[in-house]
Amino acid sequence: MITFKPLHVGISVRDIEETIEWYRNILGFELLWCRDFAELKSKIAFVKKGDFEIELFEHHESIQLPKERLMPKSDIQTQGTKHVAFGVDDITTLFEDFKNKNVDIVFGPIESPPKDALFGFIRDPSGVLIEFIEKK
Repeated sequence: MITFKPLHVGISVRDIEETIEWYRNILGFELLWCRDFAELKSKIAFVKKGDFEIELFEHHESIQLPKERLMPKSDIQTQGTKHVAFGVDDITTLFEDFKNKNVDIVFGPIESPPKDALFGFIRDPSGVLIEFIEKK
């Protein structure tokens, strides 16, 4: 059997420098590298936390995220990748910290429908949804 593990997720953003700082200051990621790719009309960066990496793209002719993609309930109507989710051990404290840092909180933490976890969503500076889950 072939084994595999997740390596990274790619996210297009409005301003790569602002987003790198946000992921560093708010979520504790470290910058691996960032460079301009003229042939792609883009800057690309990788940030990492633990074994997980996020590849960030800033296209020089970026198109803003449509408003229906800003809310989890309407976002699931649009085909494509939805969000990145992180498991946490204390979601209540995490969301208090987000409030203190003026993070854009969508909702949460709330109990999941099967009542086996608490979860909530925030948005990064480009409006990209990020989910956090604390399993009971």
